[in-house]
Amino acid sequence: MISKACWAVLMLVLPARPAAADNERRSVMTSEMAIELTSPVFAEGEEIPGRYTCDGENISPPLAWSGAPPGTHSLALICDDPDAPVGTWVHWVLFNLPPGLDALPEAIPAEAVLVNGTRQGRNDFRHYGYGGPCPPRSSHRYYFKLYALDCQLQLPAAAGKTELLQAMQGHILAEGSLMGRYRRH
Repeated sequence: MISKACWAVLMLVLPARPAAADNERRSVMTSEMAIELTSPVFAEGEEIPGRYTCDGENISPPLAWSGAPPGTHSLALICDDPDAPVGTWVHWVLFNLPPGLDALPEAIPAEAVLVNGTRQGRNDFRHYGYGGPCPPRSSHRYYFKLYALDCQLQLPAAAGKTELLQAMQGHILAEGSLMGRYRRH
């Protein structure tokens, strides 16, 4: 046990934490908070219906969530496939979703900036918006990851997953994910 005198000496000797370290610590501490992310068309670990894939209409599935904490200024969503033969394949990048939003309907338009100010980055198909599952072989997993952020991001709509992840560092208040599977028949 450290005495009060030792604590006083440590407080005088140790340098103050820089703000960036506080932001990083806050992100680690608060990102443990979970957002519940669901879809009315598939449950965790279940198959994504063909309608939402390259074998169907290739439209984005409806998603719903709860649990965004107070202080949320925007939301971001990434959908990717870690089972792609070339490495993780990015299917959807959305950011600056309004904080009061708790769902996305199906068939979000493939536009860089949506009516409500949400921005869609470029996916690995090299276009804006959603690109549905289209695995070349075997069953693949598709992770939809939603992040509650403490700020609006100053990124161009052309930003991809890497730029989004960098911009979110130190700003994640909570996160949640939903994993669906797809295998071409």
